[in-house]
Amino acid sequence: MAKKYTWCFLIVLMSIAIVAAHIGETAVPAVFIFGDSTMDVGTNNFLPVSQEIKADFYYNGIDYPFSKPTGRFSNGYNTADRIVKLLGYKKSPPSFFALLNDSPTFKRNLLEGVNFASGGSGILNTTGLVYINLFATVLSNITELCGPAAAATLLSKSLFIVSSGSNDILEQQRSRAPLSPDFLDNLQSTYADHLRRLYNLGARKFAIITIPPIGCCPVERSYNGSECLQGANEFARQFYNATETLLQQLSSQLSAMNYSIGNSFGLTLDIMGNPLAFGFKEIRKACCGDATTMCNQTASLCQNRDEYLFWDRFHPTQKTAELAALTFFGGSHRFMKPVNFSTLAAINIV
Repeated sequence: MAKKYTWCFLIVLMSIAIVAAHIGETAVPAVFIFGDSTMDVGTNNFLPVSQEIKADFYYNGIDYPFSKPTGRFSNGYNTADRIVKLLGYKKSPPSFFALLNDSPTFKRNLLEGVNFASGGSGILNTTGLVYINLFATVLSNITELCGPAAAATLLSKSLFIVSSGSNDILEQQRSRAPLSPDFLDNLQSTYADHLRRLYNLGARKFAIITIPPIGCCPVERSYNGSECLQGANEFARQFYNATETLLQQLSSQLSAMNYSIGNSFGLTLDIMGNPLAFGFKEIRKACCGDATTMCNQTASLCQNRDEYLFWDRFHPTQKTAELAALTFFGGSHRFMKPVNFSTLAAINIV
């Protein structure tokens, strides 16, 4: 190995060893996150998008350290934050654009992972492909810094978290197009292309989070007299089943692919079916704002935020995100197949 790459290779090995102390003999040296606003840690702060898909203002972040609005669509931490903390990291990786803004340390900071998740991102619109292309840029920088062998080792042992699909349903509804079998097939075909591209770039451990019962979020309930929209929920259920089949097929075709799929749909229905058992008292309304208005510093705000399932008209509270992360990380076969995220992280890729 060339001398200029030796120090980088040692950093990769040290990262694996440090995180391994938390979850077993083998672990993930880096985490790369793709998805929508439920995983966004500030990507949209840097983009010229409307206020509707930004969260860098109060009351967002009211329960984050120093009550800081960070761009997370939450009162505090989101699911990405909690999963990464369970992996042993002190904090989740920053957004790609936040790292890019710190140019002197940009390349070195890539070695612990990057968050590409963005509010409004989906599978079918160009955003999904855009962020995979940005990851290809990250890979080029890591390869330049560490060399091809160390870069391949880093990626093969890293965890790739993907949570996408909800915005595709919402966009389909807005365009008054049907949630049809053809639409599902198109989603799955494009999703397969994205996952295959990540694999070809070096990803080996895929932690997939599927669509929750989106018809039960406050904005969807507002179209149906405060009751869940069953058509959207049924499509979300079909999406989970189709994605499970897709991952089985891909893993049989791509010999080094390992995956875990988290059943966000089933988990959320369980919580809504017995909310008090999970510490929730309000599962229909938003804590900040309401079903038709966005969360900001002029909106209404609940005081007992840990008792609310939903933070705003679309997104979960910090409490909900933490429950989801705990399930994805260490949950049983009921919600996690074929293994949970902690088991996936510990798989030794040679």
